[in-house]
Amino acid sequence: MSFRGQSKQQSGVFEVAHRLLDWVVIAASAWGAHGYYLGTGSPPMAYLVAIGIGLALTAWVFPHFAVYEPWRGASVVEEVRRVSVAWGAVLFLMFAFAFATKSSAEFSRVWIALWAVSGWTCLVAERVALRAGVRWVHKAGYNLQRIVIVGSTELGAEIALRIARAPWAGLHVEGFYTDETERPANLGSPVLGTLGDLPTHLEQGGIDQVWIAMALKEEDRVRHILHDLRHSTVEIRFVPDIFGLRLINHSVTEIAGLPVLNLSSSPMRGTNRLVKVIEDKLIASLILLLVSPLLLVLSIGVKLSSPGPVFYRQERVGWNGRPFMMLKFRSMPVDVEAGSGPVWAKSHETRATPLGAFIRRTSLDELPQFFNVLKGDMAIVGPRPERPVFVEKFKDEIPDYMKKHLVKAGITGWAQVNGWRGDTDLAKRIEYDLYYIEHWSLWFDLGIILMTLFKGFVHKNAY
Repeated sequence: MSFRGQSKQQSGVFEVAHRLLDWVVIAASAWGAHGYYLGTGSPPMAYLVAIGIGLALTAWVFPHFAVYEPWRGASVVEEVRRVSVAWGAVLFLMFAFAFATKSSAEFSRVWIALWAVSGWTCLVAERVALRAGVRWVHKAGYNLQRIVIVGSTELGAEIALRIARAPWAGLHVEGFYTDETERPANLGSPVLGTLGDLPTHLEQGGIDQVWIAMALKEEDRVRHILHDLRHSTVEIRFVPDIFGLRLINHSVTEIAGLPVLNLSSSPMRGTNRLVKVIEDKLIASLILLLVSPLLLVLSIGVKLSSPGPVFYRQERVGWNGRPFMMLKFRSMPVDVEAGSGPVWAKSHETRATPLGAFIRRTSLDELPQFFNVLKGDMAIVGPRPERPVFVEKFKDEIPDYMKKHLVKAGITGWAQVNGWRGDTDLAKRIEYDLYYIEHWSLWFDLGIILMTLFKGFVHKNAY
């Protein structure tokens, strides 16, 4: 039995069921937290009212964070991010309401903490379980969306290959419609006809979506196809040929009522930006507090090692290409570049003082940059910043070099923990930086920080 053609009808029912399941999970986690910690059967009325307010806020807040958007093709990481932020917003509003009504003293703080943690855990577990079930259904061949690809067979073959590699997405390519005579050897699906045959074949039913695969310059052909399909009720999607471009966080959005295709954009927008700021401020403050005795010792050592200031301030290029003054412990004599001008650091550096060579090799000279993080010029994790003179040089030599400035510069980064630091292949380093920007998440940042603790400070390429 196949559920083909029923997915639209079922999506509304599934969303309602999903919302009801969220409410059940949240109420059950609150009830369970109360029973576990307070050991009584039914919570008192004040607790029941609090649970009711939480459910009402969930019903209002969750849709605003796109928690119930369709899953086809969306990543589980993005789903967890959405529900985490939405649940955090619900908790924040509940805390604000309790503060405003001066009712917070009526509730156990442990119960609130247990509800917050268990509620989040259950919401995430619920989504993981539902996704596993939906993916199993799709892999089994049920509830599939039947699509045909129209236009370029070269681009269409790439689309079909990607769909075939993701059976969990619930998509099946029935075939191609094209006027091309030269086609790739292995399309993966049959050619069902020409563009002129498409409207007639769609009238016979069995197709849910038409994907138009053409170059952006073929506007007239796209308009002609849309005109031919004006009487059809199938969903029509346009997949422009942009696979040859270097895409950073590409997406489709709507601005001022206009559809906008984002080819290269920063992940630090909206909630992501707030999360990054909180992460940087909290961790930087904690680290500076913990290493303050070490900072004092190093300051004395630098001052005694050679005449001059303790800190070295150097102009670097940061977020959106804006310059800032980066702090480091001074590791070289004052005016060491007075005669040579800016010099790219290489292995076996001889200009540093004995203490300077040690703190550069152990990356201890970078510790003052946590003050840059508190100031907002840098982040803890991000691409390493470079001096303006070298930015001007590298931007014409390294493809997509300037895209590293889509996020704040960092003290450590994905390239650095993988050994691409110092006088190593700059193009390879940029590849790692762009990978980080494309895949940024709070968990990715925390993983890089953890890797830095174990292998990022002392490295053969640090000098």
